[in-house]
Amino acid sequence: MNSAVLFDFGGTLDADGLTWKERFHRLFGAEGVAAEPARFDPVFYAADDALVGAVPESLSLQDTVRRVADGVARALRPADAALGSRVAVRFLADARVCFLSNAPILERLARRYRLGIVSNFYGNLATVCDNAQVRRYFGVIVDSARVGLSKPDPRIFMKALDALGIEPARAVMVGDSLARDMAGARAAGMAHIWLTPAPERQGRPCCPGDRVIRSLRDLEGILP
Repeated sequence: MNSAVLFDFGGTLDADGLTWKERFHRLFGAEGVAAEPARFDPVFYAADDALVGAVPESLSLQDTVRRVADGVARALRPADAALGSRVAVRFLADARVCFLSNAPILERLARRYRLGIVSNFYGNLATVCDNAQVRRYFGVIVDSARVGLSKPDPRIFMKALDALGIEPARAVMVGDSLARDMAGARAAGMAHIWLTPAPERQGRPCCPGDRVIRSLRDLEGILP
């Protein structure tokens, strides 16, 4: 195996191109908490940012999602003490469906490539990957809060590639964010594949000829 595939985590391995913010927004809406993006987005980012570097490495996936959901719920509907828990349960159920769907794909890819994760996360990504039962597929997991670098800084991608012993020209990045995953991989000299359910809604690929997929199920057919 002389080539590598790097993946983002949130929005990529646990959903087909939908960010945590988008998914939380939809789930709160399904709970009757209608908030326009102008109101919801800063609330979500505040709850999200509060966890970065502030959680133990052992914090579970379930507790991580619950903390984010609770932070958003307290800001949007403080009188409903159970709102965050209800949203977290639904979020985790959706994520588990995606993990199960993606497991056979990752299993097959791991036989052909060296796999890694590069994610802007909270400091507990290795534990979260254990909980999601995907850690075994990856030779390296780079968590921004653990290494002090965040995407799109190309150095965070090089951390993963150095650990895998692969040159950038022999690697591809798969992620849902144009600004973080695609731009960062380009700066690191890597090919990049954009995972998005609606490219026409989010913008244009950053480089001519970039590949776009709507599901990880599409990935095997386009990798060399």
